[in-house]
Amino acid sequence: MNAKENYLRAFRFERPDHIPVAYAINPACWTLNDHEHIFDLMESHPLLFRGYKRPEEGYKPVFSLVAREDEPFLDDFKCLWKTSMNGLTGTVVQHPLENWDNFDAWKKNIPNPEICMGIGPIDWEKKKKEIQENRSLDKLIMAWLRHGHTFLQLSDIRGYQNLLYDFNDEDKRLWELIEIIENFNMAIVMRYMEIGVDVFAYPDDLGMQKGPMVSPADFRKYIKPSYERLMKPARDRGIPVHMHSDGDIRDLVDDLIDGGAEIINLQDLVNGIDYIKQRLAGKICVELDIDRQDITVFGTPKDIDKHIRQAVQTIGSKEGGLMMIYGWYPGTPIENAAAVMDAMEKYAYFFNT
Repeated sequence: MNAKENYLRAFRFERPDHIPVAYAINPACWTLNDHEHIFDLMESHPLLFRGYKRPEEGYKPVFSLVAREDEPFLDDFKCLWKTSMNGLTGTVVQHPLENWDNFDAWKKNIPNPEICMGIGPIDWEKKKKEIQENRSLDKLIMAWLRHGHTFLQLSDIRGYQNLLYDFNDEDKRLWELIEIIENFNMAIVMRYMEIGVDVFAYPDDLGMQKGPMVSPADFRKYIKPSYERLMKPARDRGIPVHMHSDGDIRDLVDDLIDGGAEIINLQDLVNGIDYIKQRLAGKICVELDIDRQDITVFGTPKDIDKHIRQAVQTIGSKEGGLMMIYGWYPGTPIENAAAVMDAMEKYAYFFNT
C-alpha cells in the first residue's frame, strides 16, 4: 500500500503495513551541520524521506518570516516577532492589544483570509493547483491552520499574562476578539474544505513542562467552543481531524477529544508513555512526538533506540492507531539525529515481524 493508504489505515485501526513516521529537519540544522552528511542520512532513510535525491547544485535553507535573525517580522495581526537564530521560530515581543484602548483602531485592519494566513501571505490558486497535483499522484493531502491559530493567537495579540486576566475578568472585548480570530480561521478552514483534503490539522500549543497554560475551566469556556466550531466542517465531511499541542496536556485531553480531535499529536516524555497507553492507546489515534529535550539530545544512540522501541511496544499494536514524528533542532548532535532516523525506520515495522 502507498503512504496515503497506510496513514489512513493507521488512523482507522485497519492494520497498516507499518507505523507512519515523519521526520522534520529544522532549517537551522542546515546552518550548523555539514550538508553532505545530512544528504547521506536522508538518502539512506527512504521510509522517512521518500524518493529523496540530493540537489545537484547544493541546498540553501529557506527561513520562514518569523525565523529570520535580525529581521523582525510584523505579522498579519500586527504582532511583532523576533528570533535569535535563523531557522528557529521566534517569539512575539510586541503585542498589538497589550492595552485594550487600542482595540477600535486595531479592528480597522483585521487581516483578510483571502490573501493571508495570519502569519504571511497565501496564494489560494497556487495552493489549489499544488493540492490537485499531489492528488493526481495519490499523495496524502494534509492541510492545516497556522500553528497557534486560537489560544496562542490570543496570547500573541494580548500578551499571555493579560489574557489570563481577561479570562478571569470576563471582559466582553475578549469575546469579540475570539470571534474575530475564529471568523478568520473559519474562512481558511472552508477554503481547504472546498479544495478537498484528506486530513486537516489544528496545531495550537496548550501545555507547559508541567500542566497546561490555560486552566481546564477557562479552556472549556473560552477556547473549546471555538475549536469545536472550527473542527465541525472537517468532521461533517468525514475528514480526519488532527490536533497538535506541545507540552503537558493531560488535563485537557478529554476536552480535545470531546471537541472533535481524532488524531492527537502529543509529546512522549512530558505527558508520559504510561499515561498515553492508559488513556489513549487503542481508543484514539496517537501521533507520538518523539522527545526533543532529553534522551535524543543528551543520550547515546543506544538510549535512543531503547526509548523508541519501548514507546512502540507500549503504545502500538498490529491494528494501528500509532504514528510517530520527530523534529531535529539545534543542540541535538548529528549522530543522535541519525540514531532517531535508524530507530524510527526499524521500529516502524515492529508489528510486522
